[in-house]
Amino acid sequence: MPILKCSSLHKVYGHTVALRNADLEIEPGRIVGLLGPNGSGKSTLIKICTGLLTPSSGFVQIGGSNPGPETKGIVSYLPENSYLNSWMKVSHMISFFKDFYSDFNMAKATEMLSNLNINTNSTIKSLSKGTKEKVQLILVMARDAKLYLLDEPIGGVDPAARDYILNTIIKNYNPEASVVISTHLIYDIEQVLDDVIFLKNGEVALSSSVDDLREQRGMSVDAYFREVFKC
Repeated sequence: MPILKCSSLHKVYGHTVALRNADLEIEPGRIVGLLGPNGSGKSTLIKICTGLLTPSSGFVQIGGSNPGPETKGIVSYLPENSYLNSWMKVSHMISFFKDFYSDFNMAKATEMLSNLNINTNSTIKSLSKGTKEKVQLILVMARDAKLYLLDEPIGGVDPAARDYILNTIIKNYNPEASVVISTHLIYDIEQVLDDVIFLKNGEVALSSSVDDLREQRGMSVDAYFREVFKC
């Protein structure tokens, strides 16, 4: 059974169509790039999968269930914008996640923070932007979830931080789970992807394994993305 299935998914904001009859499936144990330029519908799709938005028509199923309280227990979501309260300490955020999510792995979170020499007594407001991004990712990846939805996890950090973030994703997710990484920075993440989904103007323009795309098109994911989107 797919961990994530979207069927005829349609989302309209007023006169703007954000998603247009999107069909896609994601199998367990895959790292998937949800790729497209800004405004292509990536964040809208992820928010529908988390239950933050409701579709105008069509449906989403996660592990065979509609988005809701049951699926929130198996989905770990990293939003594009920061959700950390600036006055809180890193230790407060860890305690909050531990209390809120039964699948939160305290040992894993502690190890990742230690590897980065992040002081858990530091307040969020005292951290650099890159360190805040890392703390958010650690909190999300420390859960033993079945589906990780990461919205632009590398968009606001420097290249060195991007390498750490990608390594954190690879080393810390449950190998039976799936990871969806939404981004327009294809070159930086291509090496970690199993599958790709291209969104263009709210439509699924491509859904393929990385190996098949390279074999059939004779080019990298980044090169084909540039061809499809003329960038």
